[in-house]
Amino acid sequence: MESKDYLKDITEIKNLMNKSSRFISLSGLSGILAGIYALIGASVAYWLVANSDRDYLILDGMIFKLVMLDLFLIAFLSAVTGVILTTRKAKKAGEKIWDGASKRLVINFLIPLVVGGIYILIILGQQKYGQTGALMLIFYGLALINASKYSIGDIRYLGFAEIILGLICALYPGCGFWLWVIGFGLMHIIYGTWMHFKYDRA
Repeated sequence: MESKDYLKDITEIKNLMNKSSRFISLSGLSGILAGIYALIGASVAYWLVANSDRDYLILDGMIFKLVMLDLFLIAFLSAVTGVILTTRKAKKAGEKIWDGASKRLVINFLIPLVVGGIYILIILGQQKYGQTGALMLIFYGLALINASKYSIGDIRYLGFAEIILGLICALYPGCGFWLWVIGFGLMHIIYGTWMHFKYDRA
């Protein structure tokens, strides 16, 4: 009987340490919606390019600016949806939405993401467009892996998948658009569905 109580105490201590060091209220549904936003945004971008005078983008062209706006809206909607659904989940679980764990999560996620974004803007300014899709996937994957230490560890698997897709994209830049669709669209939907049934419904 005492050994059972001892094991129970150890399990409770472990769970408390986990909760204090990791932000575990991320919503799987937000991942699904982020993937849907990406698919819709990719469809819009494809339509814009397909119906323009040329089948490629130039930095100072109107189509390029519209595609950049499209990407910004995808990122903005995904972030807002993630915050709303994660806040709702945290409140239901009686957890704080903004504590030490969530701060560490955000900081460690943003460092690779911001660095990658600045680097992409630099190479775009140099009119080097070919590796943009690959770099977006790779830096996003690195951001997920870096943040996984402070959240549900399963996030790192999505990060590994994004990096692999980014490396494939670097090898085959002509397939960049479709690999971007797979990485930011389909992979988010698959990952979000898995997380929803594994954690949210539980």
